[in-house]
Amino acid sequence: MNSSQAAPSSIQPVDFTQPLALDGMAVKPDHIDANGHMNVGYYNVIFDQALDELLRPLGLDWSYMERTNFSTFALETHVCYLQEVVEGDVLRFTFRLLDCDAKRVHCFLEMHHAEKGYLAATSEQVLMNIDMATRRSAPFPAEYQALLARLKEGHDRLPRPPQAGRSIGLARK
Repeated sequence: MNSSQAAPSSIQPVDFTQPLALDGMAVKPDHIDANGHMNVGYYNVIFDQALDELLRPLGLDWSYMERTNFSTFALETHVCYLQEVVEGDVLRFTFRLLDCDAKRVHCFLEMHHAEKGYLAATSEQVLMNIDMATRRSAPFPAEYQALLARLKEGHDRLPRPPQAGRSIGLARK
């Protein structure tokens, strides 16, 4: 299927003025390390799983590839570990679109402890749209570019997360 055949009917109603939200994911026993909390590697796994679900209303989940033969690949990820989570903790995720262009998405996800409300971790990511036939970058189909532009316009009105755009290094006083 080519990009002109992408099914806009796969896009569900979204409130463009609020972060997209996902509730109900939990820290599994196999996510726990010898320190008794979620292992750093599983933060990326669970953020990736949450991202798939958060993008579903936009039609940019795994079904996007089935409909369009396009997918998104991660180009860069930056995780900030702010407060530990342990086995059984239920999590709440939010997604904000910080920027986008014809081929790329810059997004920011937050992981909150659902019961206690604290911010446990953040994941800032840059994703690239990929044509799976060539495995090279390609523009998003026009209807997805328009959708992402509308979402960005709404999310631009939200306060910028303090962890967004951070570089890694040792802070000196």
